[in-house]
Amino acid sequence: MAVEFGLALENFTPQSKRPSIGRILTYASTAESLGYRSLWVWDHLFLGNRRPFPFLESMSTLAALATRTKTPTLGTGALVLPLRNPVLLAKVAATVDLLSGGRLCLGVAVGWYEREFQACGVPFQARGRLFERNLDILDRLWRQPEVSGVWDEFDLRGVVMRPPPASRPRPQVLIGGYVDRVLRRVATLGDGWLTYFYTAQSFRSAWTRIREHAAEAGRDPDSLTNVAQLPICVSSSFEAADRRVRAIRGTPEQCAEQLAEHVAAGVRHIVLVPCDYALDQVERIAAEVLPALQPGPLAQERT
Repeated sequence: MAVEFGLALENFTPQSKRPSIGRILTYASTAESLGYRSLWVWDHLFLGNRRPFPFLESMSTLAALATRTKTPTLGTGALVLPLRNPVLLAKVAATVDLLSGGRLCLGVAVGWYEREFQACGVPFQARGRLFERNLDILDRLWRQPEVSGVWDEFDLRGVVMRPPPASRPRPQVLIGGYVDRVLRRVATLGDGWLTYFYTAQSFRSAWTRIREHAAEAGRDPDSLTNVAQLPICVSSSFEAADRRVRAIRGTPEQCAEQLAEHVAAGVRHIVLVPCDYALDQVERIAAEVLPALQPGPLAQERT
C-alpha cells in the first residue's frame, strides 16, 4: 500500500505574526509542484487570551486553495465539530468539495479549548454527544436525497441539500483524538484516524486498538485509513534540529530513518509540519529526505 506525504499550512501563527493568504497560496503551489499529495489547515475560531494566536478560518482557507491547486487532497487537521452548526457546515463542506473537484478530506475532533466553547454558547461537557450528533446530520445531508428528523434544536423537514458533494458517497471523514472512546468512534463512525505528534510506538498501539474495535463492530479494519501529522526540521545535524523541533529532526538521512519507523508502524499518509513553514524546508524534504526513504516521488510501497 502506498504511503503518501502531505504538508500542513500556516493558517495560524504566533501572536507576533499574522497569517498571509498570499504566502499560503505560494506555499501550496510550491508543494503541489514538488509532488506533495495533500495540504492541511488547522482549525480554531480563536486560541489564547493574553497572547492569542491569529487564525484564518479553516474552510474559507480551503476554498481559496481549491481554486489555486489541482491535485492535492485538501484537509482540516482537525475541525472542531461540536462548535459548528452541522447544517451550515454540510453546505460549506459540500461547496468546498465541489470547488476542489472532490478533494476535500474533513478531519474532525471534539475539541479541548473550553473558552472557545463558552464563546460559541456550546456546552463543553456535552461535546462528545454533540460531535456524534453533528456527524450524523452531516452524513445524512450528504448521502440522502431528502432528510427529515429532529436533532435537539435542528428540525429538518424534507430538507434536500443540492448540489451534493463531488465526492461519492461523501467527503472522506477522519476522526482525531486519543482516548479509547474516541478510538471506538474512529472504528465505527469515520473513514479513519487523524493523529498529531504521535511516536511510532504509540501510533502502532492505538492503531491496533482501532482495528480491533472495528472488527468487534463487524467492520473490515482494512477499510479504515489514517493520517499522521508530524513536525519536521531538516538541518546539518541532529543537535541543531533538536533545538527547534522534537519530532522528526536531524540530517536528511536521520529524518528519513525516523519517518521509516512511522511507516513501519502502519502510517498510511504522513502530513509534515515543516519548521517555521519555510519553503527551503519544503524543498529539502522533497529533494533530500523522501528520496532517502523511498524509491519513488513522494510515495513508498509498503511491504
